[in-house]
Amino acid sequence: MAGALYKQLVIFDCDGVLVDSEPLSARAHEVVLKEAGIDLPAELFASCIGLKQTDIFARIEAAAGRKIPPEAIARLWPFTRELFETELRPTQGLPAFLAALPARRCVASSSHLERIELSLRLTGLDTAFGGNIFSSQMVARGKPAPDLFLFAAQKMGADPAACVVIEDAAPGIEGARAAGMTAIGYLGGRHIGPGHSEVLRQAGASHLAEDWPAIARLFTKEKLFAV
Repeated sequence: MAGALYKQLVIFDCDGVLVDSEPLSARAHEVVLKEAGIDLPAELFASCIGLKQTDIFARIEAAAGRKIPPEAIARLWPFTRELFETELRPTQGLPAFLAALPARRCVASSSHLERIELSLRLTGLDTAFGGNIFSSQMVARGKPAPDLFLFAAQKMGADPAACVVIEDAAPGIEGARAAGMTAIGYLGGRHIGPGHSEVLRQAGASHLAEDWPAIARLFTKEKLFAV
């Protein structure tokens, strides 16, 4: 009976949570779109964080009033990959957190599978998840729909109500809540600016944490996992 009180699974977003990739992604979008004659205001890209790439393109095109040229779309991932291969790092304190985490875990990200796998491999995090990686490519609707989180829980054999999701963006928090999961807002990425904690709170985060030690303390305080 006591076991029913415990959570079964931690679901991690990738970009901005596991890896400090959002500043690199923003730079890649800015450079590639500028070459195509499209200005990308920082606040517009910030509003796209957490969305799948097709939804990001749609939002940028709506703001620009024109289509993104196919050649720019084709160049974006290779250029982003170049930046990742030289500059990508895990978020500060994450490896120690994962090493001590007494729970099953998986990744559920809006990014395409190649990008997720590369990000984890470059940062040495791939072994921490044992291939339990889920992309928005695998479901009909990306975040903020709950589809990806429900798909991940199903594949991992976990009750959605017994899952904890760690997210840095409002669409992910909203999707986790829509899936009936506990949502924690992570504020430790370099892209997090003033006021973002309130954005995540308004999206439905049950807790906010500035870093991984704070999340570890939260897990202990709330007795979320059996140890």
